[in-house]
Amino acid sequence: MSLTGPDSTAVAAVAGGEDRRRRRGYLRYAGAKVAGAMGSLVFVLLVNFFLFRVLPGDPARTLGRGRLSTPEQLAEFNRTYGLDQSLGEQFLTFLKNTLTGDLGYSVLYRTPVSEVLVDRLWPTILLVGSSTVFAALIGVWMGIRGGWDHGGRFDRTSTGVSLTLYSMPEWWLGLVLIALFAVGAGPLPGLFPTGNLHSADVDPASLEGVLDTMWHLALPVLTLTLAYLADYALIMRASLLDEVGSDYLTTARAKGLRDIAVRNRHAVPNALLPTTTVVALSFGFVVSGAITIETIFSIPGLGLLTTEALRVPDFWLLQGIFLISSAGVILFNLVANLAYGWLDPRVRT
Repeated sequence: MSLTGPDSTAVAAVAGGEDRRRRRGYLRYAGAKVAGAMGSLVFVLLVNFFLFRVLPGDPARTLGRGRLSTPEQLAEFNRTYGLDQSLGEQFLTFLKNTLTGDLGYSVLYRTPVSEVLVDRLWPTILLVGSSTVFAALIGVWMGIRGGWDHGGRFDRTSTGVSLTLYSMPEWWLGLVLIALFAVGAGPLPGLFPTGNLHSADVDPASLEGVLDTMWHLALPVLTLTLAYLADYALIMRASLLDEVGSDYLTTARAKGLRDIAVRNRHAVPNALLPTTTVVALSFGFVVSGAITIETIFSIPGLGLLTTEALRVPDFWLLQGIFLISSAGVILFNLVANLAYGWLDPRVRT
């Protein structure tokens, strides 16, 4: 029997009201998360400014590394970098410059910090982003297969291997891969480059350059992929184990669905929610890079740039790296919260 007349109108009105309440609820949830992200960003700006100004010693003498010997030279340095202003004036100048994209002038490279960061950002995204994608895809697959066949041979093997790789320091695993597959050991010849993003005699924009870059990134990407596997595999496995004994899966089996269909259509979508959050959060750390891996493989990204800036030390460059890294984490944390609230309405309450 179909509903007509006033009854159907009432049902439609109730459904429309429920949709509006859901949208309003999500908008309130999203607004709260955006406000929290903005508050975190303001806190990062405060820390970013004061962190590098509470260090002991005179910044001019430290950055000058003994080359600024006369009072006139020290005064000129302070004037050039705004260190002759009061702390409050420096902070207002810092906020104004940051909002306009002016992150200062690098003492190490003698160029604006923003230009240095733009040049070094792409190698880090290419390295850490690729390894994050590979680790997420492989780890989620391992977690699904191992969690669904809990206690089986694949589950025991994959869990043991991923935990073993996770316990290894990234730099040590990278050195082992270099010794085995780049330098060569025993009967194994050296197949891959030991470092750098691409060969010096190749145009990176050409097809040959793209293939050369992929060849150079093979070992560092493999290193980070193996190191990150356990993050996704164990979380996906644990989430799926929580769903295995649920009543809705028993109902699905009672309807005659095959076991693989029950897993893929019902269990996996619900178990993916926590993993989705972890993947989004992991992309936030892509910006900050992998300091040890970039240093070992001489990848000119933000990680290697951080170690170079620390040796000087280049306060303005470190300040810019800290800001862009923190902003990346905050942004993807916001994306993870918004996505989780959209996929699972229960978290909004």
